[in-house]
Amino acid sequence: MFQMAEQESSKLSQVQAASAMPEAWRRTELARHPDRPYPMDFIEALFKDFSEIHGDRAFGDDPAMACGMARFHGRAVLVVANLKGRTLKERVVRKFGSPDPEGYRKALRAMKIAEKFGHPIFTFLDLAGANPGIGAEERGQGEAIARNLLEMARLRVPTIATITGEGGSGGALALAVADRVLMLENAIYSVISPEGCASIMWKDAGKKQQAAAALKYTSFNAKDLGCVDDVLSEPEGGTHLDPACAMAMIDEKLRYHLAQLDTKSIDQMLEERYQKFRNIAQFYTNAE
Repeated sequence: MFQMAEQESSKLSQVQAASAMPEAWRRTELARHPDRPYPMDFIEALFKDFSEIHGDRAFGDDPAMACGMARFHGRAVLVVANLKGRTLKERVVRKFGSPDPEGYRKALRAMKIAEKFGHPIFTFLDLAGANPGIGAEERGQGEAIARNLLEMARLRVPTIATITGEGGSGGALALAVADRVLMLENAIYSVISPEGCASIMWKDAGKKQQAAAALKYTSFNAKDLGCVDDVLSEPEGGTHLDPACAMAMIDEKLRYHLAQLDTKSIDQMLEERYQKFRNIAQFYTNAE
């Protein structure tokens, strides 16, 4: 009984401490929380019979990217996600969740298999960005990301991307050109990290909270800008405090959006996907 009371007190203290932070940075801290479920946790909770696909058929098998066939409420689907790892050893092996070119090429290979058999595609993202290492650049990181953008834009199956934590730069966008882009309430979606932005703009990474506010990368900002289609609610204090409740809410939303996409013809789905990304963040002012 005492242990349970102590755990509840600890949770309350975390919520109270977080509420004192500026809003954008509070959500950043929650998106990066070490106990927050990672993409593979969502796959294990929401899908059954996951069978992983390995290798890009060109260079190797990227441990920072997982993809495979699974079942979603009895329906065959493809799931793709980047992997961070829990322990320090795992994170080093997986490059802290930042995929190499072969990771994106593996994901695209799996997507083309799913397209061939008419299976919907679900992607889950929680990464600060693609691997910026020399080796990744030598093996064509930019080309791999650009190829994914092109091919995902014209996949002839329903696609749903979910940003569960950090959605960073082109590394995230390479898995997020989808019919529906969903975002957890406390996730972030940005072209650059707040630390990187502060270092460039003010030559001071310590101004990360100021940069976080300026970037407008929270889920509600992204929704207002048209960058995401739906914001998924989380339990108070963050998904890590009640993962089971969060998974149930996410499952309901995924079923809802897949059902909506199933009502559309392939041509209509492709046209709407094109128009959505063509018009993101366009603003017009009345000429005087």
